[in-house]
Order: sequence, then C-alpha cells, then structure tokens
Amino acid sequence: MKKIYISIFVLSAFTFTGCADDYLDVKQTETISTDDIELFNNDNGAKTFVTSIYSKFLDWDMSSFGWIGLASITSDDADKGSTPSDTGTDKDVLDALTYNASNPSAESTFNANYDGINRCNQALEILPKLSKADPALRERLMAEAKFLRAFMYFTLVKCYGGVPIVDHISKIPLSAEDKAMQLTRKTAAEVYTFIEKDLTEAAAVLPNKSQYADAEKARASKGAAYALLAKVSLYQKKWQSVVDNCNLVTGYSISPDYAKMFRLEGENDGESIFEINGNGAVPARGIQGYSNTQGVRDAWGWGFNQPSQSLVNAYETGDVRKNATIIFRGTTLYDGRVIPTISADDPNPRYNYKAYSSAYTSAWETDANIKYLRYAEVLLMKAEALNELGQTSEAIPVLNAIRHRAGLGDTPAASQAAVRTAIWKERRVELAFEFDRFFDLVRTGQAKDAFAVDGKVFTVGKNELFPIPASFLLIAEGMSSQNPGYN
Repeated sequence: MKKIYISIFVLSAFTFTGCADDYLDVKQTETISTDDIELFNNDNGAKTFVTSIYSKFLDWDMSSFGWIGLASITSDDADKGSTPSDTGTDKDVLDALTYNASNPSAESTFNANYDGINRCNQALEILPKLSKADPALRERLMAEAKFLRAFMYFTLVKCYGGVPIVDHISKIPLSAEDKAMQLTRKTAAEVYTFIEKDLTEAAAVLPNKSQYADAEKARASKGAAYALLAKVSLYQKKWQSVVDNCNLVTGYSISPDYAKMFRLEGENDGESIFEINGNGAVPARGIQGYSNTQGVRDAWGWGFNQPSQSLVNAYETGDVRKNATIIFRGTTLYDGRVIPTISADDPNPRYNYKAYSSAYTSAWETDANIKYLRYAEVLLMKAEALNELGQTSEAIPVLNAIRHRAGLGDTPAASQAAVRTAIWKERRVELAFEFDRFFDLVRTGQAKDAFAVDGKVFTVGKNELFPIPASFLLIAEGMSSQNPGYN
C-alpha cells in the first residue's frame, strides 16, 4: 500500500517519490542532506521536483483504470464493457453503484492523489532552498506545484467530500499536531477554501500559456488557475465568482474542428487550458494503460468503459460530437483503421474515441492525452452561472457558441429553467468521457433520475460520495469518519 502522508525522499533518476509503506508505519527517516540539495541547486535541478508531480498523472493508479472506473464507468455515459465475466476487479460493482468501503478503485484514487500531494509538498519545501536556481523560475515552479496540489485536492473533495489537509512535509517521528492533521478530516468547505488559496496564489505568479516555449505548453498557466478557480466556484454555486474567473481566462479560443482536438494534431491546441501529456515512444512515458484498457477488445484492447445507449441518445441529429466521441463497430476511423463488427468474443457495439491512440493502439504506454480543462468548458461554466444569476439573455449566446461548433443551430430554450436544462445537456455531450458527468449529475441534483433512465439505482444520501478507503480508516484509528451509507 502506498504511503500517502509521510514524505520520505528517494533520490533516483532525478525524481523524488514517496516510498512504499503503510500510512504511518515508517521505519526510518531519510532527508535531503546539504550535499544532496547541491546536486539540484540549479535551474534544471529545480525543474525536476515539479516534473515529478506532472509525471504522477501518468501512473496507472492516478489517471488510468481505477480513475476510469470511479469517474466514468459509474456515470450514465458509460457501461462496464469488456465481457460479462471480466469484472475488471471492481468495474462491475462501480457500474451498478453497489461498491463498498473496500472498493479498490476508490482506494487507489485516494492514495494516488495523496502521493501526488506529497510530491507537491516536497517541491514547495525544497525549491526555496535552491539558492543557485533562477529566483523567477523557482517562483513559477512553486506556483505550478500549488496549482497541481489544488487540482488533486479538488479531485479528492469531489470524490470523498471533506478529507485531511496536508500542506507540508512531516518530520519523523510525528508530532501530535502533525498526526492529528494527517488523520483528521476537514469539512468540504475547509478543503475548498484551501484549494482557492492555492489557486489564487498560483494565478498571481503563473505566466500565460502563450509565454511558455512550445516544449512547455503542457505546464500549468495563469489561465489554468483561473479556469480551475471557476470550476471550484461552480461546484459551490458561487455564481458571480464563476463569471469573474471565467472572464480572466484569456488568450484561448474554440477549436474549429471538435474531432481533431482529441488526436495527436490537437494536443495543447488553442482551446486546451490544461491537459496531461502522454508520449508512447519508449523510454518516454505515456498514461499507463489508458488507451489499452479502453480499446476495442478483440482488436487491441480490454474493452472497458463502453459508451452507453443513453449517451448515444443524448446527441441531436447532426451533432458532430457523437462520431468524434464514440467509436462504433463496423466503421472506419480517421486514420483508416477498420473496426470489426460485433463478434461472439466481443459483444460491445461502442468504444471511447477520446482515448484512442492511432500510433499506440495496443501499447501500454500511450500517446493519448487527457484534456482536463478546455475553453469550451469555461464558456459553459460562464453560461450556467449567468443563467443562475438571472442573466439568461446573456447566457444564451455563450451556449450557442458551443452548439455552433458542433454543427447545431441556436438553442430553442428561452426561459431560465429551459436554458438551465439545455446547458446541463450541452455539458454532457460536449464533455463526454472527460471525467465530469458523474460529478455534474451529483452537483446539479439530476443523479437519481438520470441513473434510473440508465437502469441504475442511485441512493440519495450515499452515492453522492465515494467511500473513504477502509484501509485508511483502519490506520486512522477512529480519528476520521466514513461517508454515509458505507460500512
């Protein structure tokens, strides 16, 4: 089990990672000595601390199979896929919303994000000590670390509600204060406040995306910080803050071709605000198993995370996003690859096109990227907030800009209630398989009815959150509480 709180430094290949151990069962402390710090006391050395944070997003436990199950297969946009007998460890119970506190995907996502937070805290601890690195670079790198830490805490609070806040490296043996901090849950409101502080401080320092060299376009930018601040405000229904932060996201535009955004040629394009970059060529890394686990089963993949019939039905006639999001059996892909028709070995009629890699279709390391923040979503967030503020006439043109790119006409919705429903539907088809649908259903109160349409039972008062891992509660020894409905 990965230790998620105590920070042990391991110097290896110019990266720093937490060691494998139980949460608090640490046998020996290793620290960075003065001599070790000197090895990294330069610009390139400083960058390695933050590069190791980004690299966490490429790990199997962070962005791949468990996260796909937790945030996508649970939603009404997707079914488990694969074959009926292949459960994918726990993807069957995630699909049915019948998981418990021992769910492996809930545990791996919890642990992975705290491992990433450890790396952020390490960077924020050590970067100020690198006196020979350029001061402006150190400030920027610290701002990147704060953005990434906020991103991870946002994932945690969406999934689990209030969680422990760890904002520094703990010294071993643990002080009573540190032990209490690391094991005691904060409220969701306290976590959101912490996230907002990190993002506000990051936004004040980070450069605009246009100021980065082409080789660094995937790094966190000022626009990414403001976009995530807007999203954090959206989840808290702080509507004016949503509008204000969306207005600060400048220098981006809607890409003219929706489908190309999710191909190699569309990586870090003018619409992309923050995405995780994968490189399938060895020895460079891709997102482990991301394309393979979702690939066509009898051709090059495992066949999980199948687009649901409910999602297919959500697209209007003529919406170009449907065929850009879903691989249909018996069709030919943009690169000429022919998809076999349904067979006895694979009964699935559909697959996730956004996870497809043309060059690395069956490789474990993929060059497919995950787009986590796009300008289209900024516009949809702004439209939703304007409508909730009673400025419906101003929200409609913003919504229509998204529809026009999809090949659709103006929305027929006119009233506040109708426009609200139209925006929610537009988010579904625009952001399908970008890990938002489950959380959108929860935050907007649509979950119970939406899951019923998809044949799933959503238990109000329970399924809004995933369970805190039982393994963590065992270590916490009663200092943290389980989410309602789990035992």
